[in-house]
Amino acid sequence: MCGRTACTLAPDEVSRACAYRNRGGQRRRPRWRDGDADKYQPSYNKSPQSMSPVLLSQRHFDKEAPVDECVLASMRWGLVPAWFRDNNPNKMQYSTSNCRSEGILEKKTYKDPFVKGQRCVILADGFYEWQKMGKDKQPFFIYFPQSGDREKDQDGSEAARPPAEDSRVLTEGGAAAEEWTGWKLLTMAGLFDCWTPPDGGEPLYTYSIITVNASPNLQNIHHRMPAILEGDDEVRRWLDFGEVKSLDALKLLESKSSLTFHPVSSLVNNSRNNSPECLQPVDLNSKKEPKPTASSKMMKSWLQTSSTVKRKEPDEAENANEQESQAETRLKPTGLQQWLQATNKKPRRK
Repeated sequence: MCGRTACTLAPDEVSRACAYRNRGGQRRRPRWRDGDADKYQPSYNKSPQSMSPVLLSQRHFDKEAPVDECVLASMRWGLVPAWFRDNNPNKMQYSTSNCRSEGILEKKTYKDPFVKGQRCVILADGFYEWQKMGKDKQPFFIYFPQSGDREKDQDGSEAARPPAEDSRVLTEGGAAAEEWTGWKLLTMAGLFDCWTPPDGGEPLYTYSIITVNASPNLQNIHHRMPAILEGDDEVRRWLDFGEVKSLDALKLLESKSSLTFHPVSSLVNNSRNNSPECLQPVDLNSKKEPKPTASSKMMKSWLQTSSTVKRKEPDEAENANEQESQAETRLKPTGLQQWLQATNKKPRRK
């Protein structure tokens, strides 16, 4: 399962970090759907019903757009099916934050959007998972390796990083830009739907993260994991519902052993806690920092430089039932820019 994520990049950084490749092989930087950049709130500790950045085909919003042209949108975590008849989406009596890959074609909630090609990619720095340890549960942060082509996981196994792509990315206007060198975002397969209140009102876009059996290196933490899409080709095929039909897209939903992880503080257990300490690696025995991996070194440097960034409370709640999500704060890109400088990497400009 996947019940908590972190996504700390600013809106413009998210756009640069999730450049995609179209059918012609050109890499593009997606723009935000009108107004959606303001709806997204970076957070170290995102829970269901919060807003997250989602990558999807522009064709879902503009029937004249090429199906392989992508756009960024802010969607609420927890799919509300289009056929839901209550005026309050928070009255859903079952959880839809996750969708088991085995049940996509069995449950109407997921089958309808899947057959319609409503596939999306949920973007995050990584996700949290809890391992049972006797009567307690130990949280871990799980993410793509951030340095080197291969590195060892906590259990000694090696995790392969997807190969680097062409470093030239086309902006929306077509000008070439350098490859994003900041935090490598996790790309998780998902489904989305659009619900409109029966009595009228603004449409609500929501999503569910698809899960599969955990890979061997993650099975000791939990038996399920998000369906991870690796590299430009898998992302393109999952989103390109015009070229890749539903049954072929299902073949992309497999367990992946390319993730790394480290234990974190139980501070993350409470979704109201939203600080860099949620991601900080800890030692399970001494509660001190463990022997660092390349990725955890990068994360430590990033957290140390971003922890002093001033934050402010959002102007209003994302919806009436999101009390836990109200603690999410809007992060300025300064901390991440400092991290890039600390690792001898030049921060991007807008």
